[in-house]
Parts: sequence; structure tokens; C-alpha cells
Amino acid sequence: MAVGPAFLPVLLLAVSAIVMNVAWYWHLKQPSLGMLAAIGLAWGIALFEYCLAVPANRIGIAHWSLAELKTIQEVLSLAAFVLVAWVLFGQTPGPSQLVGFALIAGGAFMIFRSPFG
Repeated sequence: MAVGPAFLPVLLLAVSAIVMNVAWYWHLKQPSLGMLAAIGLAWGIALFEYCLAVPANRIGIAHWSLAELKTIQEVLSLAAFVLVAWVLFGQTPGPSQLVGFALIAGGAFMIFRSPFG
């Protein structure tokens, strides 16, 4: 299956979002780490994330507006957060979070559909 040029940045941003959420939260599973070690670990993981996000945005700007790229990144980051929270911490979103996520999805819809011009 060939990946179209407009989809490649989305794929890179999806992987980037998972990696970044791991960088943000995985250290919480390692309470014995000192603060500086946790920061170093998170930064090391985030460096890899940047190696995905920067090309995604450089490639993506040929196909998406800046607002669309940012919206894609935010929606994927939220989806990755739900995945990481579930896999690493066994936490699933409750009803209030689901409503909040739906509102964010509505905002994303507005960015891509531009009903107001």
C-alpha cells in the first residue's frame, strides 16, 4: 500500500505524538529516578520525537495549512495520550473527558471545514 504525500506527515505526526506522550509520562512509572534523571530521560525521548515532528511539518506544509498541521498534531497528541494512559497506567477516559474530547473534535472539524470562510 503506497502512502500518499499528504498522508505521510499525518503518519509521522501520529508516531511523533505517541513518542512525545511516552516522553511526558513514562518517567512517572519510574519513581526511583531522580528529577534530573527523569528530565534527561524525557529529553532523550523527545529528541527522537523531534526527528519525526520536524520532517512531518516540513513535508506537511506542502499539503496542509499551518492551522491544519497544528490541528492534526493536537488531535493525534490527544489520541496518543489516551492510548499511553491506557497502556502504561490502565486509565481510560471517563464521561466528562469523552465529552471534552468530542468538543475538541468539533473544533478540529471547524478548522478543516471552514464553514465561516
